[in-house]
Amino acid sequence: MLDGVLAPAPHDISQADASPVQATATRSTCPYCGVGCGVIASPGAKDVVGDPAHPANFARLCSKGSALGETLGLDGRLLYPMRRQADGGLAQVNWDAALDEAAEGFRRVVDRHGPEAVAVYLSGQLLTEDYYVANKLMKGFIGSANVDTNSRLCMASTVAGHKRAFGADVVPGSYEDLDEADLIVLVGSNAAWCHPVLFQRIMRNKEERGAKLVVIDTRRTVTAESADLFLQIAPGGDQALFCSLLVYLDKFGALDADYIRQYTTGFESVLTAARNIAPSIEATAMSTQLREVDIAAFFELFARTTRTVTAFSQGVNQSAQGTDKVNAIINCHLATGRIGKPGASPFSLTGQPNAMGGREVGGLANSLAAHMGFDAGSVDRVRRFWNAPRMAKREGLKAVQMFDAIARGEIKALWVVGTNPSASLPNANAARAALAKLELFIVSDNVMSNDTINGGAHLLLPAQAWGEKSGTVTNSERRISRQRAFLPAPGETRPDWAIFSDVARRMGFAGFDFRSSADVFREHAALSAFENKGARAFNIGGLARLSDAEYDAFEPTQWPIHAGERIGRERLFAQGGFFSPDRRGKFIAPAKPGLATKLTEDFPLRLNTGRIRDQWHTMTRTGLSPRLARHLAEPFVELGASDAERFGVEHGGFARVATPYGDCVLRAVVTDRQPAGHIFAPIHWTDETAAHARIGALVAPFVDPFSGQPEAKATPAIVTPLRFARQGFFLSRKPMALPRDVWWTRVAVADGFGYRVASDLKDDDWAALIRAAAASDDVIELIDETRNLFSGAAFVDERAMLIWSLAPLSPSWDLALELFSLERLDRSERLSILSGRSGRQVEDDGPLVCSCFGVGQKKIEAAIAQGRRSTSDIGKAIRAGSNCGSCRPEIERLIKVSSAAGSSTNWTTTGQHA
Repeated sequence: MLDGVLAPAPHDISQADASPVQATATRSTCPYCGVGCGVIASPGAKDVVGDPAHPANFARLCSKGSALGETLGLDGRLLYPMRRQADGGLAQVNWDAALDEAAEGFRRVVDRHGPEAVAVYLSGQLLTEDYYVANKLMKGFIGSANVDTNSRLCMASTVAGHKRAFGADVVPGSYEDLDEADLIVLVGSNAAWCHPVLFQRIMRNKEERGAKLVVIDTRRTVTAESADLFLQIAPGGDQALFCSLLVYLDKFGALDADYIRQYTTGFESVLTAARNIAPSIEATAMSTQLREVDIAAFFELFARTTRTVTAFSQGVNQSAQGTDKVNAIINCHLATGRIGKPGASPFSLTGQPNAMGGREVGGLANSLAAHMGFDAGSVDRVRRFWNAPRMAKREGLKAVQMFDAIARGEIKALWVVGTNPSASLPNANAARAALAKLELFIVSDNVMSNDTINGGAHLLLPAQAWGEKSGTVTNSERRISRQRAFLPAPGETRPDWAIFSDVARRMGFAGFDFRSSADVFREHAALSAFENKGARAFNIGGLARLSDAEYDAFEPTQWPIHAGERIGRERLFAQGGFFSPDRRGKFIAPAKPGLATKLTEDFPLRLNTGRIRDQWHTMTRTGLSPRLARHLAEPFVELGASDAERFGVEHGGFARVATPYGDCVLRAVVTDRQPAGHIFAPIHWTDETAAHARIGALVAPFVDPFSGQPEAKATPAIVTPLRFARQGFFLSRKPMALPRDVWWTRVAVADGFGYRVASDLKDDDWAALIRAAAASDDVIELIDETRNLFSGAAFVDERAMLIWSLAPLSPSWDLALELFSLERLDRSERLSILSGRSGRQVEDDGPLVCSCFGVGQKKIEAAIAQGRRSTSDIGKAIRAGSNCGSCRPEIERLIKVSSAAGSSTNWTTTGQHA
């Protein structure tokens, strides 16, 4: 059924976009990174495959996308509106009561304190239609621009850099440029893990066309394993390197003087500034900690390669000088005319699935809808289009500023939608503490519990999740794709845009009578073309009159799409046409490089944060997949061998990581990937999934002055060793409540719950914990006091309900997982739980490398030993690396390690913790 067919009357849009489960497969878009891969979901929703017709991925999916079908269960879902009770508990309420309370609460705060006392915090996981209605309500009708998004933490520096250089937030190129480039430079991007489908396009270009790959990063990631040249740069050194490149290009006559003269302005002053920052390769080597020979090799390669794409991501953006880094990169492309041409452009790799769509509708506090700003003309234009009674006239508070204002008591009401700021914001402990000061705290989400909700949300509104909602998203190359519902909406969940519309109507505002997501999209498209006349880059006026059927059948298309058009342009700015007042691109002089913080005796290390291959954000989806959990099951910190020795930390042991803002307890991984003085920890674990592993609590809250984006890659830190008397695991059919003095992390397992644990608990305390969890008299156990071992299992009707094993060193749980999956265990299988040995031939395959086919490191090493010396040969023999390709860099590293004379392979050097 098409959007709008079942639309109710305007006074009740509770069933908006209600569609039956499709009888045939549904084409939709993956909800993870900004690549925007097309997917096809079967009616049963357990089979999600890549869409061969989608131009972003041509059927390929990464490990996370391939496992989407495993993450669509209803466990832990928020299905009904809930209200916080006086005793701290939650009670179900009906939608009318919940919406009335939200509307009356916002109105009360605005009446008493003014519109600046309310705020909304959104997510790059939302659809464009959701974003649009939220911004219309806040900026046009409540009159506050305190609307920001977690995209502020990911891509805001790129937005600011684009606006300064191009006059608009525009990515000039397309994914096809990655296929056509002769040189691809990845800066601050672990694309092999964070944008794996794009990385596979890069690798195919490298293999088939001979393209060169340069990787610039502070870490030796798995992406660097495939590079022709790897530059392990010092934190904060990016703009120095690219300023030096600009000086080099000028010195050796590699500039495009005609392009500079015809289409740009400010070159001479920027060249002078670049010479002051990086007067020579020697000076650049000192400031970046790179070898002169490597810098020279990169510069020469860039200078002589016309078709060059420089792709950058969080390593550039998440910096107190992120905007300057973006502009330093763009300067080099403007100076060589390598922009908007086949195989040549600066290219921002977006972090979230709809960070771009959110930017299009004003999702950031410093912008209005349709890429307009807060100049008087734009404010008046949007006011007239919306017929808005109380238009915001100035920028609102950006994410970090917003939570600071909550802490000061200036913001009294907050509505958080589809995100978890208590875990993801920098200085997250302070952010969580601020929430307790709110008079009204609303959360719209699809989970019943997370760090933010548990921080005291007064009202929970159940939102539809991926697979249940309908709308659009825009990927990194400006391509708008449809996200289509293929599952029935469970419980009383609603689309986010409908929830915002209902609250707006209850506040007495007209203009929110949307009957479907198609209605919202048409208004959004019309606003983009309203009084535009080519002045604004974002224009999808050609889509403003789409019928419901055309919207439902909409094919992925890049903007701009002007009136009368249905197909957008792939590339921009090859012949100028920028969106500044003089229509010229701007060279922007970056400031002298410098980090926001300094190392001290107490905090002598730099903490870098980021993602891992098989998990996404705070794991509300990926954390449900047992297959994805096998790759890296525990929160960890990486450090180099010299730092491990210096601070007494053992590989495989534990370490306390502390900064001036908080501390975490993490598994320690000693690796050659980390340079001395630098440590790395992933962002994914929260208080929902681990004890004391919320990395956001460690990150410094210093932000870029132009973008407001926090510096998440270089917080001063210290590590100290921790040792526990016992560590091990529990496998349970039911969730376990573990005491505060147990370190734990929850791991997805089939038909139950897995916990990795460590503690100094006494035997009696362990025994009491196990008795409470077992809930059965049919128990077997083994206590070996000489080796401090403690293992056992509890059964109901011959099925294991609880299995545990505790020892001084973490025992393997491979056999236990195999036995836990069985419906019935005979006597010998029961005893094998205690002995750790089984006649079932459970294969110890080593750490998981290939998630798609469940292939571990030992099996790959065995294939290499048998003479398979390429990823292609490995794939043919054991399938590893032959599907999504996310693991191919790790396989390549294993091949390289095996080839090195006298080398020995172990999991610390093979990329399992890269």
